[in-house]
Amino acid sequence: MSKIGKKLIEVPSGVNITIEDNLIKVKGTKGELEYKIPRELKVTLMENKIAVLPISKSKRTPALWGTIRAVIANMISGVTSGFEKKLEIEGIGFKAKAQDNDLVFNLGFSHQIVFKVPDGIKVDVSKNTITISGISKELVGQTAANIRALKKPEPYKGKGIRYAGEVIKRKVGKKVAGTTG
Repeated sequence: MSKIGKKLIEVPSGVNITIEDNLIKVKGTKGELEYKIPRELKVTLMENKIAVLPISKSKRTPALWGTIRAVIANMISGVTSGFEKKLEIEGIGFKAKAQDNDLVFNLGFSHQIVFKVPDGIKVDVSKNTITISGISKELVGQTAANIRALKKPEPYKGKGIRYAGEVIKRKVGKKVAGTTG
């Protein structure tokens, strides 16, 4: 039995939910999201609550039960308040700027890197901080991870792109051979 899967999901006012076959659509003030429910589970809407129930006894069912419940809860919070991730750029000469629907990075390579921002994602660049926001938690997190992967922070000087508040474990560099008397 899934502890998370058994919990009912509260539906706030202003959020419309439609369930057709294995497809759930969530519509709110910020936008609309849809998700295909696996055949092992059944989603029911009762008044202002959503229940996710297992209907088969396969090996996948316990793993999917809590996951799908969390995905639906994230969809509801996404269409009401949205999600946001912040990235920081650290390093001399490292910078980013927004052009149309792209981000252009100077990350110490011999060329500029152009990153195409996916649909449904809004990106703001100010000084050395990139703010990624949208209604889909999965898409916001994946976009942030893809941007971070362009130049991961290195452990010696800490240069690169990191999540805001991320702590980079630093390594000790080469020791300079001193004078030994």
